[in-house]
Amino acid sequence: MLDSTASNAALPKGPPTLAALWTLAWPVVLSRLGIMCMGVTDAIVVGRYSAEELGYQALGWGPTGVVVTTGVGLLMGVQVLTAQLVGEDRRIEAGAVLQRGLLLSLLVGLLATAVLIAGTPPLFRLLGHDPALAAGASEVVVILSLSMTPYLVSIVCSFWLEALERPKPGMYLMLLANMVNLALNIWLVPGTSPFAVDGAVASAWTTFFSRSVYAIALIFVILAWPEARSLGVFLVRKAASWSTYWGRMMRVGWATAASYFVESGGFAGTTLIAGLMGALSVAAFSITFNLAALVFMIPLGMSSATAVFVGKYYGRGDVEGIRSSGILGVGATFIFLLGLAAVIAFVPQLWAGAYTTDPELLALVVPALLAACFFFPVDGLQVVTAASLRAADDNWMPTLTHFISYNLVMLPAAWWFGLELGYGVVGLVWVMCGVSILAAAFLISRFWWITRSAAALPEAA
Repeated sequence: MLDSTASNAALPKGPPTLAALWTLAWPVVLSRLGIMCMGVTDAIVVGRYSAEELGYQALGWGPTGVVVTTGVGLLMGVQVLTAQLVGEDRRIEAGAVLQRGLLLSLLVGLLATAVLIAGTPPLFRLLGHDPALAAGASEVVVILSLSMTPYLVSIVCSFWLEALERPKPGMYLMLLANMVNLALNIWLVPGTSPFAVDGAVASAWTTFFSRSVYAIALIFVILAWPEARSLGVFLVRKAASWSTYWGRMMRVGWATAASYFVESGGFAGTTLIAGLMGALSVAAFSITFNLAALVFMIPLGMSSATAVFVGKYYGRGDVEGIRSSGILGVGATFIFLLGLAAVIAFVPQLWAGAYTTDPELLALVVPALLAACFFFPVDGLQVVTAASLRAADDNWMPTLTHFISYNLVMLPAAWWFGLELGYGVVGLVWVMCGVSILAAAFLISRFWWITRSAAALPEAA
């Protein structure tokens, strides 16, 4: 699956091209889409089985989404540091980054599982959710928490391969994981299997098994790669040397984790606000947000590809390459998402109908989905720009921007528009759109400012 050709021998002279960016980006985009396709499959199968079970699943995804995205953010330093080391022509050290990343993923995964199991049921009760809804969602959270460790291990492996411009193994193996997930959902969710599970709980178990298959397969591919030895994967390093690169990796990781935490926490808080509107409203918001999250995988994949190029140009101190990579990634993402939003807006009933046939639920989903079409492009702008800033070692400004936009602004505005003014689920989506415009405007200005000259770039510690 991996060839032995020197991955990433050298960056081309001059600015990057759209063809070079796309060569790296499209497998990454498909891999990220595959991650969300698992969630979409879960929602569609569970939604067609029971609208009530979909509500359990939707509420259960809220806290697990915050934890898993925070964990992914903490591991982002694996991709950024690997790309920077390649730019510095220190490829033998890439294996050291992988080793540290895998250790970190195990520690974070186990901690995340413990936090979710212990903290989520009391949180639902504290927030005043309907007891039946809280009980059903809590059971889902407990099972989903078990999949945190294999999922984070797979993230480290895929980040590392992408930084070395070898994204296709992750793409192919994600396809395999989706096939496993679909088959298990169809078998377990209706409750006709030999096991005493159905609905949202059964779907949560399919997530655990699918993520485990993906992680194990990625590890096997890396170990079997002929070039792994030249990248230092099998080097046994002395205990004293393990502090090397931890600072650089964790500086990116802490800032990205904080950014992802406040951003996903803001969206999870919005989901909880939707939950206060009732089971039907939280199901409608879940469907809308699920499709939005699926679309989001496109800019997320583009952001990874853009960050790899920015990181490599940063590693060799090429400010023009940094700026050109960022502009290219942001511009291509925005144009693509504009077209995709137009396609979705043309037939919103078709997309909504894939999730549910309940007429009351459809009446809430369709207008919310139309509003979300304005959200897609601007959200793509902010995520690609934020990734470009982190790859250029400007780590904390995106975090501050996300905290202000998605916590200080979005949560009070969502409460006001959704509950107090009575705009419901549609009001929540319009608020999401507004704060993403705010975040994108500031981050783009920041990127333009730090890339105005080599002297303005942050220095790697």
